[in-house]
Amino acid sequence: MSTSLEGRKAVVTGAAQGIGKAIARALAEAGAKVVISDINGEGAKAAAAEIGHGAVGVTCDSTKVDEVNTMLEDAAENGAIDILVNNASIVPYIAWDDVDLAHWQKIIDTNLTSVFIASRKATDMMRTAGRKGTVLNIASNAFYAGTPNMSAYVAAKGGVVGFTRALATEVGKYGIRVNAVTPGLIESDGVKGSPHAESFGFVEMLQAMPGKGQPADIAKVVAFLVSDDAGWMTGQCVNVDAGMIRL
Repeated sequence: MSTSLEGRKAVVTGAAQGIGKAIARALAEAGAKVVISDINGEGAKAAAAEIGHGAVGVTCDSTKVDEVNTMLEDAAENGAIDILVNNASIVPYIAWDDVDLAHWQKIIDTNLTSVFIASRKATDMMRTAGRKGTVLNIASNAFYAGTPNMSAYVAAKGGVVGFTRALATEVGKYGIRVNAVTPGLIESDGVKGSPHAESFGFVEMLQAMPGKGQPADIAKVVAFLVSDDAGWMTGQCVNVDAGMIRL
């Protein structure tokens, strides 16, 4: 088995830090030419410089159709990308009584609609170019757990799971694969700086294996799923949380 991605063009959204950055690193180290897309353009460029292997950082708001389309066209270099990883996300911590429509719409737009926007453009380009590419969506095990203080996020990530299954059905006939990963609580920079950092002790009690999940734990699974080793897998949601949720 080999997860070599030599010669592939990949885009990872929301990859200036955390899980996205770890995924970008794993794909670049496997040989892919990686574009790191993030609303924090300076962070994306810094991540690319740190990762090396020809990675490029660009500024892009994943909720803006024109920005996403331009970013993907530039990454494709007059063809199509081979790999799209929809990672851009906001992870809120807000009690249900404080959720209003503005919060709901912001979370849905960033965590779900952005997945549609990038997938729409990328799969269209893949089909036009006759490219048997792959789309990998980052969902969350919070969808299965119904995690409190995250109602809009849980709804959005549930939408990502459903969209993954539906899109796989739509584009499978073109040889395009679509899968998702549902991470558990991960010790990323964003989590460490949020109230979620207080949850590790409780979550670890629910896990089948002890320890704190790391961004690299997710990146390794993603690298496999976008590689030819997973060539007979599509429409799947792979749960990566040390057995907290046993599906």
